[in-house]
Amino acid sequence: MRSTSATRLPGVGQGGCPAIPSARRGDEAAIRILYDRHSSHVYALTRQLTGDDTLAEDCAQEAWVCALKGLASYRGEAAFSTWLHRIAINSTLSVRGRAWRRKEREVPLDDAVQSPRSSGEPLLRVRLDRALRALPERMRQVVVLHDVEGLTHQEIGELLGIRVGTSKSQLFRARAKLRERLRPHGRTVREQVALCG
Repeated sequence: MRSTSATRLPGVGQGGCPAIPSARRGDEAAIRILYDRHSSHVYALTRQLTGDDTLAEDCAQEAWVCALKGLASYRGEAAFSTWLHRIAINSTLSVRGRAWRRKEREVPLDDAVQSPRSSGEPLLRVRLDRALRALPERMRQVVVLHDVEGLTHQEIGELLGIRVGTSKSQLFRARAKLRERLRPHGRTVREQVALCG
């Protein structure tokens, strides 16, 4: 299931994109080029990490604010997309933490039923999205960072402030929960075949 291209930002090193030096000088057209090239990937990453459309938009916006403020510090040692990817992850974790603390102080209201965005994706994608959202936050973060983004357990540990062993156990538990939730009607494939035949 490991995929490095699912929402990994497209690689553009400083030398490969003339917009980066211009954007560093504050050129709005160059900034727009970078935003247009990377915004959908930043949003997809934040959406996968949060499991919530509105919060993902807040996280993506925060990531872009941080990236633009820190653009002068971008040294080009890594691809711009890698640098932006890290900012998006860190911003998401920061915004998510603030939202969680704020939510703890609020009186809960009845949750409105939210339907997933209608994007014409197959039923499996909708089921997977729901299964990911049902995971506890830390498990969701680990499975997305490892299986979707392709980070190592060491990198996940550093980003989330957890031990490598904790990352591994969270991934194992998250995968087990996903398998259970994605089973049709709670049955294994073998059980389904036995019923049919």
